[in-house]
Amino acid sequence: MSEGQTMIFQTGNIQEKTNYPSNRSTNMAPSAIPIAVEAPDQTTMKKTALETLSLGPEGVSLPGVPRFVEFSEQRAWIKQHMAAVFRHWHREGYTEGISGHISVRDPEFPNAFWFNPYGVHFGLLKASDMVLVNLDGKIIGGNKTWPVINLAGFMIHTAVHKARHNIAAVCHCHTVYGKAWSVFGRPLEMLTQDTCKFYGDAQAVYDNHGGVVLGPEEGEKIAESLGQYGKGAILRNHGLLTVGQTVDEAAFLMTSMEKSCQVQLLAEAAAANGIPKRLISDEEARFNYDAESDPDLCYAEFQAYYNLEDKLTGGEFRD
Repeated sequence: MSEGQTMIFQTGNIQEKTNYPSNRSTNMAPSAIPIAVEAPDQTTMKKTALETLSLGPEGVSLPGVPRFVEFSEQRAWIKQHMAAVFRHWHREGYTEGISGHISVRDPEFPNAFWFNPYGVHFGLLKASDMVLVNLDGKIIGGNKTWPVINLAGFMIHTAVHKARHNIAAVCHCHTVYGKAWSVFGRPLEMLTQDTCKFYGDAQAVYDNHGGVVLGPEEGEKIAESLGQYGKGAILRNHGLLTVGQTVDEAAFLMTSMEKSCQVQLLAEAAAANGIPKRLISDEEARFNYDAESDPDLCYAEFQAYYNLEDKLTGGEFRD
């Protein structure tokens, strides 16, 4: 690869890979990962997730994560997609005051991260609002008008980024159903096909509440609980955290995890009245995980939300 070129996720000498649970191979790029687990009554699929789930002319499927030649082009794309995520969060009702934050690793400088500015409503954020921060907490670029970020967010996110060089984005917000389910300190059960994105080691529970994170220790404990293969974590008495190779993937996983918490709570209420739950078997859950947790597919899933925001706002968030 020539100087100035980059893949969508490349940080130093870290190889791009998918965060499979620990019993899976991780030596292929996301676009080449085959769906190789055979579910009951289904033939083994050997195409990529996007190819498998797209029915159309031969060779035509939903586009996956784009690749960029210039760092500047990729950086602008990252900030635009961060802004789109916040607009989506506002529309979904994830806003609670000024709580919640996203960080994305810079494509050129792997020890620097783009954060949303502290105190700006999700529904107002634009690409130009984002702030670039290094691991020492020094503001080194981006928004010059309001270069302030949330300290707790910095402590959590940088700990996760240090521990997980195989991801580029971290999302955290205080969603209603995520907070409600978090009080039990329990993982999500494999109740639905959608929840299977968090099968096995792809889901973690941080079964502690150390209060507002103002020091590095609590952030490090959260990162440790997430592990090397976690895609989402339930932070007891706090909320949800998701990660991804793009902000689009992490954002879609946040929405999916929040909705899964809602389903779990509804199912628990029904079960309390004597209606038994029927869980998805391990074999079927593993098949669903392989089919629907691919980074390219999760990226494609979020584009429906991105395109809606672009249409409804006239692309204003991209400024």
